[in-house]
Amino acid sequence: MSTYIKQLNRIIRYLIIMAIAILLAFNYQLFVVENNFAPAGLNGIATMIQYKTGFSIGYMSLIINVPLCILAYFFVQKRFAKYSLCFCVTYSLVFIYLQKLGLEEFQYKSMGHDTIFPAILSGVISGVVYGFCFRNNASTGGTDIISKYISKKKPELNFFWVTFVINSMVAIVSFFVYATKDIEGNMIYDYNPVCLCITYSFLSSYVGSAIIRGTKSACKFTIITSHPNEITAEISEKLHHGSTQIDAMGSFTHEKKTVLLCVINKHQIIELNKILKKYDNTFSFAETVNEIYGHFLK
Repeated sequence: MSTYIKQLNRIIRYLIIMAIAILLAFNYQLFVVENNFAPAGLNGIATMIQYKTGFSIGYMSLIINVPLCILAYFFVQKRFAKYSLCFCVTYSLVFIYLQKLGLEEFQYKSMGHDTIFPAILSGVISGVVYGFCFRNNASTGGTDIISKYISKKKPELNFFWVTFVINSMVAIVSFFVYATKDIEGNMIYDYNPVCLCITYSFLSSYVGSAIIRGTKSACKFTIITSHPNEITAEISEKLHHGSTQIDAMGSFTHEKKTVLLCVINKHQIIELNKILKKYDNTFSFAETVNEIYGHFLK
């Protein structure tokens, strides 16, 4: 029975990955390709190649991402590589189909007006896709796989901000790619594609990171107090969390103190502050916790 459930969960995960890949394909086709900016990463490079040569983003995505998924299979994680390959193939094939289908009447074309809108909307949608991709142990390919590898080697680095740095490099290239010529043949360089690319990259990184943190983040309180037992009891009774006591001594007064370590949900911060205000000789500070492992009540 447990084997059947695992297989069912795996099938559901593949279906989720395919669904968000389809969403990204529609996102690119409706809000990106007609607005003269490169969205992000290797897909951004593919977008610029299509702009210059007409070679489809879908085909270029396959050429770039299939080898990267193979490398991820050996150097990152096998299941991550399989899920990423599922996403990349689905995205590429759907994008190619949408190009042949023709969605001109549905495409948003700024035509020089509201040029920031497609970057904002597509950036938010892409961030949702990125976030749910990584919640399902997959990626959208390209720089996501590169960033995943970097994060594996340097776990202290936030994945989405590594991606943002890489994507910003694409913005610099787009400054030259989307340049136009005037009547006399002189090159006209425009900062608009650069700003749109950075806007897209920032929003997609921010939204994606927020989705990941939304299920795994919490707040760690370090509490120095002379009332450890009372505070511990209230934390247990009112917040339903435990705490760890560490004996300590004040460096100035040389008085014995107790340090309490407690991890709580962010929505419980106000309630914990109310508890701490009841007791004198109590000092605390808080830190954001981005990853939680083991047993933790949400």
